[in-house]
Order: sequence, then structure tokens, then C-alpha cells
Amino acid sequence: MNMEPNGVQQTDNALEETPTVTQRMSRQQVLTLISVASVNFSSMICYSILGPFFPYEAKQKGASQTVIGLIFGCYALCNLMGSLILGKYIVQIGAKFMLVSGLFVSSGCTVLFGMLDRVPGTKMFIALCFIIRSIDAVGFAAAMTSSFAVSAKVFPNNIATVMGSLEVFTGLGLILGPPFGGLLYQSFGYELPFIILGCVLFLMVPFNMYILPNFEATPSKDSFLRLFTCPKTVLICFMIFTLSSGLGFLDATLSIFATEKFSMSPGYVGLLLLGVSLPYCLSSPFLGFVSDKFPFIRKWLMVLGGLATALGFCFLGPIPILHIQSQLWLLIFMLAIIGFSLGMTGIPTFPEILNCAYENGFEEGLSTLGLVSGLFGAVWSIGMFFGPTFGGFMTQTLNFEWAASIEGGIGFLASFLLGTYFLTERVQTNRPSQAIDGETPEERAPLLGQSSTDDDQTLYQ
Repeated sequence: MNMEPNGVQQTDNALEETPTVTQRMSRQQVLTLISVASVNFSSMICYSILGPFFPYEAKQKGASQTVIGLIFGCYALCNLMGSLILGKYIVQIGAKFMLVSGLFVSSGCTVLFGMLDRVPGTKMFIALCFIIRSIDAVGFAAAMTSSFAVSAKVFPNNIATVMGSLEVFTGLGLILGPPFGGLLYQSFGYELPFIILGCVLFLMVPFNMYILPNFEATPSKDSFLRLFTCPKTVLICFMIFTLSSGLGFLDATLSIFATEKFSMSPGYVGLLLLGVSLPYCLSSPFLGFVSDKFPFIRKWLMVLGGLATALGFCFLGPIPILHIQSQLWLLIFMLAIIGFSLGMTGIPTFPEILNCAYENGFEEGLSTLGLVSGLFGAVWSIGMFFGPTFGGFMTQTLNFEWAASIEGGIGFLASFLLGTYFLTERVQTNRPSQAIDGETPEERAPLLGQSSTDDDQTLYQ
């Protein structure tokens, strides 16, 4: 590996010879893995602590279910804008600076969010929730967009395996956040969970400043619009949308449903959310390895995972037309199915979009990786805006059972469309193999009374 004299900076060309993770990793690769893992873990644990108790606390402050959904949704909307802009200009800003500054902003916003219980009045409380969450979303977008791009750049030949392994730390953040936040809230009140985790996130700033290498790259003239014009990319983005909207739906509605339906405390609601994050965390490394080892099954992993996610949401309530009584064991089982299927669908999406970009003439390098990371984050954010907003409105208008079933129906539609596209693509790919030089086998068959030997003689004449 060619490196600069300081041992940390490298260009796009240097990474073309980067060894795969199956070989012995270099120091730069090891440090990158540690850095990105710390970002995934600390960011997700701060994000996930709201689920068990914030909807209940906001409701006590006078916020309606719809407004609570909008508070969750505005985070995703600002994350969308941040991902698009930062993904486009990651080369100009610098991947390392973007990651570190994003962590710094998120840490401050996390601490400030923990002070909102002291705000008097419903309107002021809601307004500050929107403001702080919006700023926090931009910081989160900077950190995650940079981490995705850096991971793909340092490990270009094992993207799914590395990301699947890093999703263990994302899953750990999702796993530890709800029970940790719920138990702290139950024992010490609203402020302490945010203050502690905000300080932990702040400690990640100097840590990543020290260990994360700097990356040099050349800006590209490619754009999001060109990337999004590929039909395959559009359908995969629709799948990403259904995944994030499902998670956002659960964030905004599950805690209130479990509290009212099963009389669960915030601490137990946090444990209930393990049903999603634990299967996702445990399955991601395996699914990432399978996705890299057998690239041809990535598309079907996405389709089958989407169908399983749809099934899980339909039985989460379950859907009222089935006349099945809602039970705690069934709820936990469906959450586990959703968690595992999220890994099946989500892990292959990034490398598939990246391959689609390269097939359409995008240059290999940090600039394209930034575009793909930004697009992934933007579409994910759209789903995170739609999920809690739609879920809060539908739960308030109908009930949780119907809202979850409609969410599952959207996931089924995305899987059906993507599966149909892959089948059509396969038929069109196999069709040319049946013709040579534009002639079908019937057209190339000898005429009556003419042998194949005559054809050969004619050919040589």
C-alpha cells in the first residue's frame, strides 16, 4: 500500500491495491474499522434511547400522537437534506472532518434534548424538540455518510462483509439504547439518559480525531440525478424506504401500544425493542459474508427479506381481519422476524447500488462512494420521516393494528416490484443467448434437402 510520509494520507489510486479483509489487514484498515465501529455504536445508542419513554413524556407535556410522529419525522427530513448535500461535497469538505464534526454536533444536541423537560408550556416544548432534533439530524447525517463512504473505500472488495460486521455495533447501539435509556428514565428521570450518552458521544470526537486517517480524492462531475435515473436504483431505494419507514413506525407507536395493551413499564418496553435489534445484530455479519461470497443471490435476499418484513408487520397487531387476539409472545416473535428480515434486505442494498453506479459509468473513488452514501442516507431519511409521521397519524385515526398492517402492505409492494424487475431482467438476459448473429436456432437450421456438409462447403467457398 502506497502511503504518504505521515503514514495516514492516501489517494484513490493507492486504495485500488487495498487487500481484502480475508487477508491480513493493514494498520490503516484496522484503525478505520475501529473508528467507524465507534461512530456506529455511539450514534445509534443516542438515537435509540428515545423509543421507550419520549413518546410517553411528550404526551404528558400535551403533544398529540400526530405531533410526536412529526418530532421523530423532522429528524429524518433534516437528515435527508444533510445526506444529499454532504454526500455530494464529501471530497471538498473532507471525510474525516465531516465525521468528527458530525459527532460533535450530535453530542451537544443530545445533552440539550435532555433539558427539555424543564421547558414550560406545550408549544415551547414542541418547538424546541423540532429545533434540536433538526440540528442533531444534520450532525448524524455527516457522521454516517462519511462512515459509509470511508468503509467502502478502504474495503472495496468486501463491502457487504465489512458493513455487515459493522452493523453488529449498530445493532448493539440499538440493543443497548432502549433498555439503558428506559431503565435510567425509570430510575432517575428524563434528563440523565441524554446527559450520560451525550457525554459518551462527545468522547468519540477526540478519539476519532486521533485514529481516523485522512483521505485525499478528486471531485467528480457525477450527480444524484444521474444515479437515480437507473430503474434498478429506484426500486432498491424503494426497498430502503420501506425498511426505514418500518423502523420509524415502531419508534413512534410501539411504546404507547405496548404500554396501553400490555401495561408495560418503560424499562420493559426498552427490552421489548430488543426483539428487532438483537436478531438484526446477530444476523448481519453472516448475511454480509453470504452477500459478498455469493453476489448473485443479493437480489433475492432483498426480495425475500422484504416479503418477510411485510409479513411481520401484518401479524404485529395482528391485522384485524384475521380476528387473532393480540398476545405478547406473538408481538415479540413478529419483532424478531422483522429484525432478521431487515438484515436480509438492508445489507445487500449498498453494494447493489454501488455496482449499478459503476455499470452506468461512474468513476471509482471517494466521490462516487459519497454520492451512493448520500443517496442511501437520504432515502433512509425519507422513510424515517414517513414512518413515524404516517404511523402516528394512522394510529390516531384508526389503531395500531391497522396502521402496522398498512405499513406491511407498503413493504410487500416494494418487494413485489423489485422481484418483478429482477425476473424481467433475467428473461431479457437469457433471450440473446438463444440467438447468434441475430438468428434463432430455427433460422439457422438447414433447409430440406440440404445437409450440414453442404453448408460447410458453402462457407469455405
